[in-house]
Amino acid sequence: MSRKVSKFNFEESLSSLEHLVEAMEAGDLSLEESLKAFEQGIKLTRECQQMLEQAEQKVQVLLANTEVPEAAPFADDEASDDRSA
Repeated sequence: MSRKVSKFNFEESLSSLEHLVEAMEAGDLSLEESLKAFEQGIKLTRECQQMLEQAEQKVQVLLANTEVPEAAPFADDEASDDRSA
């Protein structure tokens, strides 16, 4: 038995959220449709926020684990400086 795992796609979710907002702002939805759209919008918003938080945590870990490199001349630059003297 294989189980399908749906992968969260931030861009698709954000696009879906934008479409829901546009539909709700247009005012063409019934009350029931508006409530369903609102519920879906809340779900998408929470998923997007969670994904952004995870991305921020990854960036913080990466920045914490990297040393800031010092600027140093290339070996060719040193050789050309010697030739010009």
